[in-house]
Amino acid sequence: MSALVIDGHPDARSLTASLAQRYAAGHGDARVLALRDLDFDPHLRFGYRERMTLEPDLVDAKRALSEADTIVVTTPLWWGSVPAVLKGFFDRALLPQQEYRYTKLGLPVGLLPARRGRLLLLADTPWFAAPFTGLPAQTHVARNTMRLCGIRSVRTHRMLGVKDATEPTVSRWLDRAERLGAADAR
Repeated sequence: MSALVIDGHPDARSLTASLAQRYAAGHGDARVLALRDLDFDPHLRFGYRERMTLEPDLVDAKRALSEADTIVVTTPLWWGSVPAVLKGFFDRALLPQQEYRYTKLGLPVGLLPARRGRLLLLADTPWFAAPFTGLPAQTHVARNTMRLCGIRSVRTHRMLGVKDATEPTVSRWLDRAERLGAADAR
């Protein structure tokens, strides 16, 4: 079982990046796709009216998406959403008639072969405030992006209160990511 781990943080020194690496280490057969290292224009310049030429890094990323059995997205929650690089990646790499399509009735049909996914979502929001603020990025990524593209089972794991997290808490999160990777490899 191969896994593709999409690291959506622009900083390689981030906890998000560390979680992606630990998941991949636990899995053993996972590729980490650090979006910050890709050379692509994150702007969908013409909407969907006109296709932009895909840069080589996006061609490679789309191939990895089409070959993965499990897709994992690691991302922080910023201003209720995901970092621009991750949103830009979704806009440019997940294309109609390639990763998803709509039926004549307007129902989505996912075209990615991966049927399992995980979302590792980090936020400074403390756990007790989440019911009041909501976590719109969770809905955006898990339901409106991953499931739309055909990943039927998406499990979300939230790490909340990141800015005030103690070293033991961060260590538990990293260990959990590695255990999740190992579990998915079985």
